[in-house]
Amino acid sequence: MMEQYLALKREAGGSLLFYRMGDFFELFFEDARIASEILDIALTSRGEHAGEPVAMCGVPVHSAEGYLARLIKAGQRVAIAEQVETPDEAKARAKREGKPSSKALVARDIVRFVTAGTLTEEALLEPRRANVLVALAEVRGAIGIASCDISTGAMALEECTPQMLSAELARLHATEVIVPEGWEHGPDDIVAHDRGAFSSDAGTQRLCTVHGVATLDGFGEFSRAMLAAAGGLIGYLDHVGRGKLPLLLPPRLRANASSMAMDEATRGSLEILESQNGNRAGSLVAALDRCSTGAGSRLLAEDLSAPLLDRHLIEERLALVQFWRDRPIERANLRDVLRALPDIGRALGRIVAGRGSPRDLGQIRDGLGEAARIHDWLTREADRPALLDRLLPRLAGHGALIDLLARALVASPPTERGNGGYIAPGYDASLDELREVSGNARRAIAAMEARYRDETGIAALKIKHNGVLGYFIEVPSRHGDALMGPDSGFTHRQTMAGAVRFNSLQLHEEASRIAEAGGHALAAEDSHFEELVGEVHTARERIAATAAALARLDVAAGNAERAAQGDWARPEIVDTAELEIVGGRHPVVEAALAKTGERFVANSCTLAPDDRLWLIGGPNMGGKSTFLRQNALIVVMAQAGCFVPASAARIGLVDRLFSRVGASDNLARGRSTFMVEMVETAAILAQATERSFVILDEVGRGTSTYDGLALAWAVVEAVHSRIACRCLFATHYHELARLADSCDSLSLHHVRAREWKGDLVLLHELAEGPADRSYGLAVAKLAGIPAPVVQRARQVLTKLEQSRSETGGLAAGLGELPLFAAAAAPEPEQGPEDVLAERLRTTDLDALSPRDALDLLYELKRTLD
Repeated sequence: MMEQYLALKREAGGSLLFYRMGDFFELFFEDARIASEILDIALTSRGEHAGEPVAMCGVPVHSAEGYLARLIKAGQRVAIAEQVETPDEAKARAKREGKPSSKALVARDIVRFVTAGTLTEEALLEPRRANVLVALAEVRGAIGIASCDISTGAMALEECTPQMLSAELARLHATEVIVPEGWEHGPDDIVAHDRGAFSSDAGTQRLCTVHGVATLDGFGEFSRAMLAAAGGLIGYLDHVGRGKLPLLLPPRLRANASSMAMDEATRGSLEILESQNGNRAGSLVAALDRCSTGAGSRLLAEDLSAPLLDRHLIEERLALVQFWRDRPIERANLRDVLRALPDIGRALGRIVAGRGSPRDLGQIRDGLGEAARIHDWLTREADRPALLDRLLPRLAGHGALIDLLARALVASPPTERGNGGYIAPGYDASLDELREVSGNARRAIAAMEARYRDETGIAALKIKHNGVLGYFIEVPSRHGDALMGPDSGFTHRQTMAGAVRFNSLQLHEEASRIAEAGGHALAAEDSHFEELVGEVHTARERIAATAAALARLDVAAGNAERAAQGDWARPEIVDTAELEIVGGRHPVVEAALAKTGERFVANSCTLAPDDRLWLIGGPNMGGKSTFLRQNALIVVMAQAGCFVPASAARIGLVDRLFSRVGASDNLARGRSTFMVEMVETAAILAQATERSFVILDEVGRGTSTYDGLALAWAVVEAVHSRIACRCLFATHYHELARLADSCDSLSLHHVRAREWKGDLVLLHELAEGPADRSYGLAVAKLAGIPAPVVQRARQVLTKLEQSRSETGGLAAGLGELPLFAAAAAPEPEQGPEDVLAERLRTTDLDALSPRDALDLLYELKRTLD
């Protein structure tokens, strides 16, 4: 057995080997040590190998999926070695080979590799997240990308430059990345596969074979790099599936110019699919998602990852959202129907991959039936948008398959096919006869049990069944001798602690009839299962199209539900380079504040060709970063086809979105916080176009004051005059305000704050004009910096500002400050008149609305009271 195990382990390579032994998958040696630690199960030993105890652990076959999920999540890959013959077949083979049948070892083989990107099992997948597998190949300097979600079969081919690879991988959000051996372009977490599979010729041949075509012309014009990546992808799937390929739909050609470009840093900064801690909670997709199905949630994430650049397609999505937004009763009805739907896309994927169950066939039946009813209902709706008209035909056309599955399957098919019972009565007359024979035999055994009780006078006599003995007669030990005689008609089989077991000729005959009929019935059901799978396989592309149409309906209805909940607006998409957002809010922050009963302060943003760069000042925690991010997220949502959290929005198409917000380092790559900031800023300056939208926060703050100011100054000039794109630039450098004199399309803004009785009050409102000061010391006090430290800092600040105004030297005069002078007298408490005077002095009366002026009067009155 160990020879067999070691041979399979060599074949498994770096994967953990699940070695089937009866009802358990066993792991040995280092595999056992790794698995026992990850799974927190007992590590034992059995026998010796090379003079050392063999480490061993195992998991039950019936619950293996849960253990597999934990191993895959921990970054492991698993090879499944199953028994591929029965013990009787092993004995017969040994006899043919002239070996003792008593020592026949059941043959085993690796039937599948389980990896993060090749999962199809329902228990191993997250319902609301796509499981994307990506393969990369390089041909003459171009990087080909083949991506697929084998749980649904969706596949796409595209091409990019090496410089854009990280951005494309960030968009795909891949679970597993496959590269040829010797790959040098990153990313860090990759799986190397046979280089020979990554060729354009291999890719062409494999795609033609999979889809049964002689040429790929009907699918699109694919480059050599794309085809090489496709060859590597299918070759890897063939390897892990041991020759059994999963569902692969015809590849979709994706052009880079079809969606908004966002690099990895921008996606991370905006937290589109994941928050900074790697969780879905707190991300944009979590704040938006009101989909009723997992398929809808996965499609919404795809939409947000790749916002469209085609205004017509965006408007089609928005029109479908508007259709459901205007019909709350119909929307609720649709969402109720969708909520009860099975995930037919993933059920189809399991069936085509050879891992399907009768339950998956039942899900296909039920899902297609509901899709047909949705089709019939929606065709009666008036004023349908164009996208809905295109989706409707994909919901119908499965009548024959639905009827077949409805006649063939019971109402609730089981998840296991081995025990039968899933083919409906009346579908196959011969199967019904076999079941009748089996049923009659079981009734005959019940009658036999009653007769034996009467004949023997043993009321406790029972006829039982187990997997080892089959059917047997059991009596308590005290009655065993009564049945032992040669003329009793009973044959002794087994003596237990409290019972004795027997057989009889009649029982043996009835048991044989049951076994024979049951075996034939199981074989018949199995044959019907394969026939039904074949029918589904034939219709796989049409079924997948129905699943995709249902997901698109779900996304539109979910977006309409979210828009109704938040009173969101339909954005107007234009071709001109402008951005007008009235009363915009941050969708994630607003949702978080709503849970605590707080109100989000809305702010407007208007960028136009003659005012395309806003320089924003104000205190930390005042809302600058939130304002920057919310406008970027509103652009993403609008071009993804969603309504937006604003009173109104007019958005000129953005080709590239860049976000340089927040401070972090990347020690793994040897980059400090400032280096990360500069790398990201350099990417913006190199890649942004006049159609781009850029948000920049605190550029230059990671280095010395003069260096940082100089860098920020130069970056603002470059964005304004060389790139000439729409930009929001937040900064603490007051000196940058002077750029408004030389940059015609730059305007000054600030987030409002006030000091009230020595405390900082953050208003989170955006106003025109430069900030009067940064309020840094007030924020420090708010954060809990001890009062003596804040007081000392105020002394230093006063000296710095005085020396700078007198001598122009920023640090001049610091030596005159006495060391440890922090014991200065505390600031005098302000009286009501002082507070009132300060409030009036800092208020821009011309900027007040009548309502604001009235509120101010009440505020001042409360101060005097």
